[in-house]
Amino acid sequence: MIKGMHSPTRQKKIFVISLTISLLLLLSNSCYAGTYSHRYSLLNNPDDSTAYRLTVSVTGTLYNYYVSQDHNLYSYDFAKFVTPHAVQPIADDLWSIYSSQEDFTNGVLMIMHQIPYVESSPQKFPVEILAENEGDCDLFSLTAASIMKAGGLDVVLLLMENYDHMMLGVHLPDAPEDARTQVFYYEHEGKKYYVAETTGENWETGWRVGECHESLQSAAAKIYDIDDCETTSIGQVSSSYMMPDSAEINMMLSTNFALSQKAVEIMGTLSPSLSGRTVTLYVSTLSSSLSILAKVETDSYGAYSYTWSSPPSGVHTLRANWSGDEDYNGADSSTSRLVVIASEYLIMGGLLVFFLVILLVVTLVTRSGKSDIPEAFQEWEVTDYGQEF
Repeated sequence: MIKGMHSPTRQKKIFVISLTISLLLLLSNSCYAGTYSHRYSLLNNPDDSTAYRLTVSVTGTLYNYYVSQDHNLYSYDFAKFVTPHAVQPIADDLWSIYSSQEDFTNGVLMIMHQIPYVESSPQKFPVEILAENEGDCDLFSLTAASIMKAGGLDVVLLLMENYDHMMLGVHLPDAPEDARTQVFYYEHEGKKYYVAETTGENWETGWRVGECHESLQSAAAKIYDIDDCETTSIGQVSSSYMMPDSAEINMMLSTNFALSQKAVEIMGTLSPSLSGRTVTLYVSTLSSSLSILAKVETDSYGAYSYTWSSPPSGVHTLRANWSGDEDYNGADSSTSRLVVIASEYLIMGGLLVFFLVILLVVTLVTRSGKSDIPEAFQEWEVTDYGQEF
């Protein structure tokens, strides 16, 4: 045998082994990113000593969803990076300790002043900032705007191009009372928007609404409305003043291989066994972005189930997610892959395999037949030339 060449039997073994490994890799479950949690200190009001500790958690599913989105900025469309729904639990918790829009605004600024300043490009979504716990002026402004918008405040973005800087403008019913300097604002559509500086390192003594650095007090600013911001999200962060415990969620499929138009059962449990909790099932197909397949509730045992009645053909990646609550951090299940094949493709594939087997058998029989035929030699006529030779 020539070196580097393989017999049909060996080639067949290699093909079977390769196919088996590929299917195992395709259908195997994989772990998903864990939960990102960070704690922020808050004061009841800027001059009070009553302190709170707010824990904000982001599940890997929610984080990776926003990572997969388009991060390019087209014609200064900052509004697409403002996501009030995703950070709604933070706003709800802030309103539980604040009673005025000014205090609420200053509470948001306290959170921003505790996130390390790191230059970043391109733009990022607030969920990414809260998970990675770093950002710069425009990213902090987008995150703060999202929380304030979720809290019902009227907010705009202030872009100081000459200073390569961004901060917020917040419309308040009354001028800020806790500002330690002259109050600064911009007028837009007949309303006063008080400046809100999101950068700073000392959360207790940092900038309050109405205050900003002296170099920016008279700076020209382009004002951007954020009314076209994201109104819904596939999930939300979790927020709590307590230190939440960890939760786990698992997911199983009734099969990893199915024909189209055939139902597939998706089931799992949430631990601890919490009843009435909403579990979100996500699916992505090949390189498509994550989308919601269904939302189901857990029963009294923390179990959930869903029947995917007619999954389309293709390779699907599924995972389950629970966003968490005040007592428990959110959790993601490992991912499971489902291969769905259309019936006609299965028939065509079966026929193709059948004909390939026939071709292989014919080839082997033909070669075997040739090897059994003895080699024929031409018979030479021998002439008797006598003794002289």
